[in-house]
This record gives sequence, structure tokens and C-alpha cells, in this order.
Amino acid sequence: MSVVVVGGNDRMASRYKEICGNYNCKAKVFTQMPANFENKIGNPDLVVVFTNTCSHKMVMRVNSRADKHDIAVEKIHSASATALKNVLEKYCN
Repeated sequence: MSVVVVGGNDRMASRYKEICGNYNCKAKVFTQMPANFENKIGNPDLVVVFTNTCSHKMVMRVNSRADKHDIAVEKIHSASATALKNVLEKYCN
């Protein structure tokens, strides 16, 4: 399963990837918006958006991509490791 994590803390990016790996998920993490962001998302199975730590513009781009390609999006307020684990348990088990 492929997962894209949007938002979160810069220092936690490697931890987010590690957590996804523990659930046998391949992960991309975007803590800040790069150029051509919508195309860099790709076509994952799931996008996790930490709404507390990402811009409104990033959320709009995620929603646009998800609508076009029928991608599941989970929006959570907290950017904690536990919050990510709870989402992955819901989708990966």
C-alpha cells in the first residue's frame, strides 16, 4: 500500500516513514509544499493530511488530486505518531 503524508513536523518526517514501513506501506512525506506538488503526490492508495501543520493551499491541492484520481484522504488535526498509527491501523488491517 502506498501512503502520502502531508503536513506534520519537519523533524518527524523520517519517523512518519518508519511508522508507515512498520505497516508495510511505502510512504512519501511532504512537510512543506514543493513546486509541482499536485503531480508529486502521484496516485497513492491513501493520503494522510495533518491539518494543524499544513497550509490551506496544500489541502486544496490534495483534495483536487484526490477527486480526479479517486484517492482516499484522511484528515486529522494532530501531527503525532500515534495519530498516524491509528489511521494506518484503520486502512492497513
